[in-house]
Amino acid sequence: MGKTTLAALLAMAYVESGYRVIVADADPDGNMASALGVPPEQAESIVPIVEMGDLIYERTGAQPGTIGSFFRLNPKVDDIPDRLSVKWEGIKLLVMGTIKGPLAGCVCPEAAMLKALFTHLIIGRNEVLILDMDAGVEHLGRGTAQGVDAFIIVVEPGQRSLQTARAVRKYASGLGVKHCFVVASKTNGESTHKFIEENLPDYEILGFMDTDPDLLRADAQGLNVYRAAPRSAEEVREIKNKLEEFFSDR
Repeated sequence: MGKTTLAALLAMAYVESGYRVIVADADPDGNMASALGVPPEQAESIVPIVEMGDLIYERTGAQPGTIGSFFRLNPKVDDIPDRLSVKWEGIKLLVMGTIKGPLAGCVCPEAAMLKALFTHLIIGRNEVLILDMDAGVEHLGRGTAQGVDAFIIVVEPGQRSLQTARAVRKYASGLGVKHCFVVASKTNGESTHKFIEENLPDYEILGFMDTDPDLLRADAQGLNVYRAAPRSAEEVREIKNKLEEFFSDR
């Protein structure tokens, strides 16, 4: 189980508790739609925001793929989450997409569009927002990240994963994110739980997601992970409760 599975499970847990939920899939290899059980034919028809050339041109005043031209740095995006999200299982799913190839990291219309949309989602709305991002979190600027309640770092019982967790927390702290939590996945009982705890002694560990054959089956069949894996769903409900307890005290 990875971060996309955890994000999908958390989103469903919040919906089940009566919250309005937006999930933004910003992973370069995003497959959130599959984790939520969106049928393959519908998932394949989803066009990532960053690939909507006409929309980007309309909102920024410049053609996608151009560098060095004049364009709006703060395009209108407030209508996008409601108008262009995929509604499924009570969740609004936005597939953001990433800028690929030589334009990656560019100051370009696509980047301006993504930055404005992320800022609006984090600061301008009042739903539960779950961002499924890669470890680089390059979409977040310093001002935007300060609106994030918490990062959840998904780790596995191995040294490379632990090193990544340390790097992500350092980066998040530099952006102004005050709280970084850990969820351990692909664990297998007390010995692996202890390994995580001993190697990350100064981290707030929300919980453990032990290897679950039902999650593997859900992935293979494109099923909603929350519906298909009741044991993992219960583990995530406990993680959600810990999050809520933590922030209720503050």
